[in-house]
Formats: sequence, structure tokens, C-alpha cells
Amino acid sequence: MNAVVHVKQIFRYELTITDDTIDENGHVNNVEYLRWMLDAAVRHAEMLGCTSAIKALGATWVVRTHHITYLLPAFAGEKIVVLTWVSNLRRVLSLRKYIVVRRSDKAVLAEGQTDWVFVNARTGKLRSIPKDIIALFEVLPPQKEAEVMKHILA
Repeated sequence: MNAVVHVKQIFRYELTITDDTIDENGHVNNVEYLRWMLDAAVRHAEMLGCTSAIKALGATWVVRTHHITYLLPAFAGEKIVVLTWVSNLRRVLSLRKYIVVRRSDKAVLAEGQTDWVFVNARTGKLRSIPKDIIALFEVLPPQKEAEVMKHILA
């Protein structure tokens, strides 16, 4: 993404595709997209101070569901960007979205989303997301996504 537009709600995780991610079909294995999305989410949470804050509270995030739509194949040596943002925060749930983009032509390779659930780390029971944790994230509401993505992917 040569003329990169930075939007504070969106976290960028950049990487180069390695040979060990390629499957028998000669392109990136679908499980790698999930791994990249999770890596981007974790890095975003760490950057915001969320990871240390929730550990101090004895809490953690766990995945309830993942949805991924694969649009185009990716290949070894390509540089990609995983864009991720929090789309909403509710009492115990957070919806995080992702777009995987090839840098060279800005092609969208995959889109995904994860429902994260906030739980007590010891018991696994649902726990309300504290206001100070909610305050760490700047939500990008669904009605603004198209406009923001138009500028980022332009």
C-alpha cells in the first residue's frame, strides 16, 4: 500500500508469506489466514495495553466464532497486510473484523470476523467487559467501514 492511509481504529499487521504456509495446491493454506487474523488481534490488543490490563483483572478473551471468506489465493514471497478493527463491544462480547490485502496490487485476499467473549481466566465464566477495557478500543462501527476502507484501499 504505497500511499498508506492510517486510520486510528484500524491496526495493520504486515508480513511476507513464507514457504511453510503453502499447501499441496501451491498457495497459502486456509488455516494460515486464521493464524494471521489471530496474530493481528493479539498484537493490536498488546499495543493498546489490553493484554496486560485483562491479565491484572484475572480475565481473558476467548473465541466464540470465526467466519472467513476466501477471495483470492496468496503465494510464497508475497507481502500482505492484515487490517483489523473492533466493530462493536457489548456486555460480554466483542466483534473484531479483518481484511487481508496483498500489498503489490491492493487485492483483497480474504475477509473475516471473530466474536470474542470476555471471561474469567480461572473459571471460564462470562464476565462483563469493564469500562476501562472498553475505553482502550476505538470502535469502527459497521456503517463507517465502507467509507474508511475506500480510503485505505485506494
